[in-house]
Amino acid sequence: MIIRRGVESDLPGMKQLFAETITEICKKDYTPEQLQAWKSGVDNHQRWEKVIKEQFVLIALSENKIVGFCTLDQGNYIDLLFVHQNEQHHGIASGLYALMEEEALRKNEVTLSADVSKTAKHFFEKKGFQVVKEQIVTVKGINLINYKMQKNIK
Repeated sequence: MIIRRGVESDLPGMKQLFAETITEICKKDYTPEQLQAWKSGVDNHQRWEKVIKEQFVLIALSENKIVGFCTLDQGNYIDLLFVHQNEQHHGIASGLYALMEEEALRKNEVTLSADVSKTAKHFFEKKGFQVVKEQIVTVKGINLINYKMQKNIK
């Protein structure tokens, strides 16, 4: 596996991975309507352009195929962390996360935060994050539960 900085040409693969992961990995925690609303974010091209241009983006590759990605916004907010459905539990998310924490420390950040799905909550807890609050996020008129989580890194 190779981890490298993300570039604009990675966007189609990132968006595909985002939608497929939500569909397959998160289905045990969310209803079909919730999944559909959540993954509709793939169509917000302006947001994805902003992610690739303004955030610290890391891409995990295996055999030249994107198997995971993670983004860090404003030096201390983990915005996106997704791993391909067939690559779960292979250390990809942990590897990406570790590099994000290193980047935050390089920027002299003292905390990391993330808005985390039910599906990802356990992963973030294992990395030392704590739930600040449970949230209800409304996407396209559909309510989704997620968690504001935070970790002190210094």
